[in-house]
Amino acid sequence: MTNAQSGPATAPTVPPPLERTFSPAAVDAAVRDNALDRIGVRPRLGTYFKELWERRAFIRVLAVSKAYAENQSTYLGQVWTLISPIINASVYVLIFGFLLQLGRAGIENTIAFIVVGVFMFRFFERSVMAGAHSLKNNMNLVRSVQFPRAVLPISGVLSELTVLGPALVVMCVISYLSGFFPFAGTVTIDWYWLLLIPAVILMWIFSTGCAFMAARWVAMTPDLDNLLPHFMRILMYASGVIFSIDRYLGQFSWGWLMEYQPVAVYLYLVRSSILNEPAYTPDATMWLLGVIWAVLFSVIGFFVFWGGEERYGRD
Repeated sequence: MTNAQSGPATAPTVPPPLERTFSPAAVDAAVRDNALDRIGVRPRLGTYFKELWERRAFIRVLAVSKAYAENQSTYLGQVWTLISPIINASVYVLIFGFLLQLGRAGIENTIAFIVVGVFMFRFFERSVMAGAHSLKNNMNLVRSVQFPRAVLPISGVLSELTVLGPALVVMCVISYLSGFFPFAGTVTIDWYWLLLIPAVILMWIFSTGCAFMAARWVAMTPDLDNLLPHFMRILMYASGVIFSIDRYLGQFSWGWLMEYQPVAVYLYLVRSSILNEPAYTPDATMWLLGVIWAVLFSVIGFFVFWGGEERYGRD
């Protein structure tokens, strides 16, 4: 025996049309009432700078953590940040300084000359590569959290600057001790060693601009990541890391291009601050060029990176 129905069947509830629920007016009202911000869009320049400044503590913490975690799984840990450039410099000194004797042409202290070049170029190279990998290595963060993406290349270069600090001490000690060899020119500690600080700051600013550009271009064309190491190798030889540009390229009409290109300028500034080389005396023109290159590349690099802000993590 079946129970009788107590009443008429209730009609199912039909949801309102999507075009009515998510109408532009409703969306604008929800954004206004809840103070929401649109994501995936490029903010205005002033807003972007403000957001970066508000996250300065995060940038510092991220940079220090990256520097600390780099060799955390090895037995020697952070000591490798000093051992690696020393080994590289030793190889170049042995091959190019003693066997081929390239550095001795116009250079009194080959050891200090090559050591300074290798340490400083390594900082620039690692800074650019850190910028190139900053988005790819943090893609989960880019796709899940809304923040100015410039935080990533800035923190990457700042991490390399953190590592460079103790490396500079080792570089200066090696350069000074090399002066005690009978075949090397004397390296004296003088007031102009203080010029090393502004020289490194200018190179840091310049490297940050290059990291911005590398980050944008690699994000757009990942194949460039495979070409960057080869470009860096060419740039190393074109910047006078292991030989004097003036000695080997100054005889050509285009030699001044190599001498005044940014990386060569910053190597000149650092060498003129530490070494007693007659060919690398403090030069006001080089300092002016160092300031110009730093400002130019940092500004252009920032605008290049900012121009692709809304595309990062979506391509």
